[in-house]
Amino acid sequence: MKRVSYAEFGGPDVLRLVDAEEPHAGPGRIRIAVRAAGVNPVDWRLREGQRLGAHPVALPAGVGQDAAGVVDEVGAGVQGVAVGDPVFGEGAATYAEFAVLTAWARMPEGLSFAEAAGYPSVVETALRVLGQVGVRPGQTLLVSGAAGGVGSAVLQIARERGIAVIGTAGAANQDYLRGLGARATTYGEGWVERVRQWGPVDGALDLAGAGVIRELVELTGDPRKVVSIADLGAPELGVRFSGVAGSMPDALTEAADLIARGRLHIPVERSYALTEAAAAHRDSRAGHTRGRRVIVV
Repeated sequence: MKRVSYAEFGGPDVLRLVDAEEPHAGPGRIRIAVRAAGVNPVDWRLREGQRLGAHPVALPAGVGQDAAGVVDEVGAGVQGVAVGDPVFGEGAATYAEFAVLTAWARMPEGLSFAEAAGYPSVVETALRVLGQVGVRPGQTLLVSGAAGGVGSAVLQIARERGIAVIGTAGAANQDYLRGLGARATTYGEGWVERVRQWGPVDGALDLAGAGVIRELVELTGDPRKVVSIADLGAPELGVRFSGVAGSMPDALTEAADLIARGRLHIPVERSYALTEAAAAHRDSRAGHTRGRRVIVV
């Protein structure tokens, strides 16, 4: 089979499309014929050699953790899923023709494989940081970097829970944020004052690592009310850095329910072929994403 791999840490150019042995589903696992794989910042962070404790890397390494596809092998002890079922979930080395998943859910009807592949890590992260920031129904949450995949999920899930949301993003994404129910403002000079005009902020999320931790603490009045998934220096300012995943099975179950009820939709901004994995990483690292980027197999 074909899979994207790298034998050394470095820039996008270390990625290679190689011939590899097919993986097989061990106990409690399933294998899928991959139709699409999600592109996440963790993918290029690991490729660069960043030390992320929850994701040890042994070279040569495959790329990707989110995928959607058709079940073609079921491991011992697995129940509730059969060969031929369309599923989405989390595994390892998912930029490939076949991948083993450790957590999965049946795809909601009407969802394409490309769309489904963009949800797993995004929704798990959104649910996790919403729980950690502790904002309650009737309160206001500020989201910095709100137009990307996690931001899109956060805004919609927070609104579903009765939380008012303010989102910051580039000028081109202002209408997009408003369409998700957020008050929207751009980055740049004066953004703190623009947010302050809307009243008190009860919690804030840093999803883009744009160097705004001090401003988020200023707006909330307490570093304990701020959570970052993108700024490794956040703890130096007393802000929690959230990098360890919670329950992926629970996240997939909630994602499937929200999608089926029409309460969650994250658009695919761009799709790439396996041969374009390096371009996908360059674009992901550059930021300014609206929704999700995926690899289509």
